[in-house]
Amino acid sequence: MNHTPATLEPLSRIEPAGRSWQTRLYQCIHRRLIAEQGDVPGWVLVALMSAGLVIVLWTLAGPLLTQVFEDAMSRVTGNF
Repeated sequence: MNHTPATLEPLSRIEPAGRSWQTRLYQCIHRRLIAEQGDVPGWVLVALMSAGLVIVLWTLAGPLLTQVFEDAMSRVTGNF
C-alpha cells in the first residue's frame, strides 16, 4: 500500500467540483483558510493604541515610578 501524501494544487488546476472526495476536501479547506485570514488593519490599530497607552501612562507616571524605584534601591543598599 502506498501512503505518499497528496500534493494540493491551486484551485485553477482542480478538476470540477464533485469529481473526487479529495477535490471537495481541498476546496473546503481552501474556503476555510480564506475565511480565517483575519482583519490586519484591526490588529494594527490595537497594537498602535496599546503602544500609545503605554506612552501616555509612562509620561504621566514616569517620574513617580522613578522615585519609587530610587527609594526602594536606597533602602536595600542602606543609603537613606
